[in-house]
Amino acid sequence: MTLHEQIKNNIKESMKSGDKVRLEVMRGLVTAFTNELVATGKTPQDLLSDEDAIKVITRASKQRKDSIEQFTKGGRMDLVDIEEDQLKILEEFLPKLMEESEIEEIVKNKILELTVKDLTKKGMFMSSVMKDLKGKADGSLVKEIVDRLFI
Repeated sequence: MTLHEQIKNNIKESMKSGDKVRLEVMRGLVTAFTNELVATGKTPQDLLSDEDAIKVITRASKQRKDSIEQFTKGGRMDLVDIEEDQLKILEEFLPKLMEESEIEEIVKNKILELTVKDLTKKGMFMSSVMKDLKGKADGSLVKEIVDRLFI
C-alpha cells in the first residue's frame, strides 16, 4: 500500500474515531497530493509515488514549522498548539531524520573528501552535502553544523 493510499485510509479511520485534528490534516494532505498530481500533468485519480508523497508531506511540515515560529513571535500560543498538533501527525508519515551526530560525521567526511579548507564556496559544498542527505536530514540542521565546523 502506497503512502498516498495510507493517507486516504486514514481519513476514514479519523472520521470513525472522531479525531477532528487528524481528519483535517489528512484531508489537507489529500488536497495537496491532488494539487501535486495536477501540477505534474497527471489526473487527480492517479496516486503519487511514495517519494513524491514524502515531498508533499515535508512541504506541509515545513509550513507548520514556519507557522509555529510566526505565531510564537506574535504571542498566539493558542495557534501554536494547533499547529504543533498538526505537525506531530504529519511527522508520523515522514521518514525518521538523522541525528545531529550522524550528520556531523557525514559533513566531516565530505570536508575531507572534497579537501575543503574554508567556506568561500559554501553554496557548492552545501549542495554536495545535501545531495547525499536528501530526505534524510533537516537542511537547517545541516547548515548549522557546516557553519559550526568552519568557525
